[in-house]
Amino acid sequence: MRTGWTADGYSVLHCDDWLVVVTKPSGLLSQPGRGAHLQDSLITRLQRVESDLHLVHRLDRDTSGLVLLARGLESLRRCSALFAARKVSKLYEAEVSGSLQGSGRIDSRLARLERDPPRYGVHPDGRSSLTLWRVRRRGTNATRLWIRPLTGRSHQLRAHLSGIGHPILGDPIYGEQIEGPMRLHARALGFVHPFTGRRIRVSTSEVTYSHDS
Repeated sequence: MRTGWTADGYSVLHCDDWLVVVTKPSGLLSQPGRGAHLQDSLITRLQRVESDLHLVHRLDRDTSGLVLLARGLESLRRCSALFAARKVSKLYEAEVSGSLQGSGRIDSRLARLERDPPRYGVHPDGRSSLTLWRVRRRGTNATRLWIRPLTGRSHQLRAHLSGIGHPILGDPIYGEQIEGPMRLHARALGFVHPFTGRRIRVSTSEVTYSHDS
């Protein structure tokens, strides 16, 4: 496996002796689900190429973008510790319904409210969740945002944006159904390399949609 290599719907953007960063397409699970029909996933495809790869974190099936993988269990341990200590900077790009201006922060406690499909929302017994957002570009009926999650809760960005009345376009659970994929993309990852000590930042190119608003 090498940087620039593309196969099975993903592309390798970074590869060294300990880490791999790939892009996951929308519609592909990060890991297998329950049932024979949910066995195809990013990690199963990657492990066919390199068996000792491990997911450090996951993206929802309908979210596209960057995923960090560890080569070997020691790398997994060190990378997981970075996420647990909130030492990984994550930047997302989203297109949401309606018009927003400027920037803001969403600070709430999220819990799972429904099981099938899983749906999360504000609940007093939920886990604290913090999201920062800033307008990138405003359209007539939609707004492009930069989003930076400071915590890593399940469905955090989707639930937070829906909770303020601006759901992500194409979100099958929280949003409005539109043609094409859900418009949430994990754009950049930044962290101190757990083996070399160097700062690393990996980002994808401009995100475009076939039916942009």
